[in-house]
Amino acid sequence: MRLFADQVLLLARRAVVRTVRQPANVVFPLVFPMLLLAVNAGGLRAETKLPGFPTNSFVSFALAVPFIQGALFATMNAGTDLARDIQTGFLSRLSLTPMRGIALLTGQLGGVVVMGVVQALVYLTVGLAVGVDLASGPLGVAALLGFAVLVSLGFGALGAFFALRTGSGEAVQGLFPLFFVFLFISSANIPRHLMDVNWFHDAATANPVSYLVECVRSLIITGWDGEALALGFGIAAGIAVVALTLSGLALRTRMARS
Repeated sequence: MRLFADQVLLLARRAVVRTVRQPANVVFPLVFPMLLLAVNAGGLRAETKLPGFPTNSFVSFALAVPFIQGALFATMNAGTDLARDIQTGFLSRLSLTPMRGIALLTGQLGGVVVMGVVQALVYLTVGLAVGVDLASGPLGVAALLGFAVLVSLGFGALGAFFALRTGSGEAVQGLFPLFFVFLFISSANIPRHLMDVNWFHDAATANPVSYLVECVRSLIITGWDGEALALGFGIAAGIAVVALTLSGLALRTRMARS
């Protein structure tokens, strides 16, 4: 057990260091969501005048979106790095050592979780700096960080699954536009109860991303909304369980080929 833990820590550190050494993998996930938040806050501010809008601050409303965008970047980073390990033969060489393959996956995802927490802290710090008032208080910060860990783990495992199945970083990167479609056909930019277009309302209601966004948003705007938190954490946990199971099976198949 101690040996396994050492392997995981070593590989998690490797994953973090490798990410830090690629500035684009650090700067873009931090800057892009903030730029998009600024653009949306300027262009969609008039939404706050709609009857029934949950807050007077569109920044407070939209701050939930970067947390989910950060999870999408976790998918890309985890999948692309793991695909690179496959393409360079690192995974094949690993199969010849006493190091267990599951340690590679766990370590890789550990690195993704660390970066996910860093991203969440940056988003939260920027939000507080521009005047966002966290309705859930100090405990809400812990809840947001816990949610960031769970979402980063789930989406990171999803990226790892596609990397292990395809062995191609390009294939993993091709998922990014698809995930962004799910983000925009959600309640990211307007509450579901204010959507007048029926098909869009139905699509957003069926879209699990809406409940991830609304979970974070509830901690920022509402406080402790049990339903929103249960749905958000439940869906995030479900994604994590399914993605981890699939990636574990894909890893076993990939290691058998190596």
